[in-house]
Amino acid sequence: MATATARHLLVESEELCNELKQKIADGAKFEDVAKEHSTCPSGAQGGDLGHFSQGQMVPEFDKVVFNDAINVVHGPVKTQFGYHLLETTSRED
Repeated sequence: MATATARHLLVESEELCNELKQKIADGAKFEDVAKEHSTCPSGAQGGDLGHFSQGQMVPEFDKVVFNDAINVVHGPVKTQFGYHLLETTSRED
């Protein structure tokens, strides 16, 4: 079964999500942006979600984490919780 490590941040609006993605693209550290802005409890750890298997997260996460490029910030990704930026940091099939 495929496994991965990833980090994310969660905000309420797509507009804010896009602004934060630009901040990261301009050189801000993902961890710092997550600590400051993420409404998810993982924000306190810089958005670190740890190690997980495919199927443990919501389908929208799985689609990005297990298919898209590693070490690239993806998003906004909309889920029932809000808007996320996601970065897969490792993946094993």
